[in-house]
Amino acid sequence: MARLLALHPVTPQERLLGQIVATLREGGIIVLPTDSSYALACLTGQRDAVERIIRIRHLDPRHNLTILCRDLSDISTYARMDNAAYRLIKRLTPGPYTFLLKATKDVPRRLQHPQKKTIGLRVPADKRALAVLEMLREPLLSTSLILPGETLPETDPGEIDHKIGKLVDLIVDGEAGGLEPTTVLDLTTGVPLIVRQGRGDTSMI
Repeated sequence: MARLLALHPVTPQERLLGQIVATLREGGIIVLPTDSSYALACLTGQRDAVERIIRIRHLDPRHNLTILCRDLSDISTYARMDNAAYRLIKRLTPGPYTFLLKATKDVPRRLQHPQKKTIGLRVPADKRALAVLEMLREPLLSTSLILPGETLPETDPGEIDHKIGKLVDLIVDGEAGGLEPTTVLDLTTGVPLIVRQGRGDTSMI
């Protein structure tokens, strides 16, 4: 079964963060609490780990995963933003939003939408997720932990361990997780488009 590590929700323990980062750098998959729901995550450059996530979720290999970033500077490395998009993202991050943007040339083609050449990025507000990203000093590739045949994400770390503990390397125990996915905003056209209404408020759009 996977290792379960209980990170403090406000002041995550550095020793445990180090174990999580080591697992990721060794090509592992982790289950990570975010400000929307639990997510499966791995390093962006670990092709085998990405393929394992796709198999766990029974996803189409062309399915676009989301890049978890620690701040706006990470987003600007991977995506092209005009001034209006930058201001909106700055206003809404960190938070439960995924932004669809045109990918930069630094993004491997396998991480982009095959036709639109876009990429989904977000900066989570959960302090545990942010602490992992800060110690890593690089983004993570992620997808909500919704198992095949289910419509809602998994919320209980013990149940997650029971169901997929043999398929992942480490589970960050964040106690009860959320059920709502992120709100997805398409910022590629100059006018923000709500692709999916989730936890993030869109009344300002």
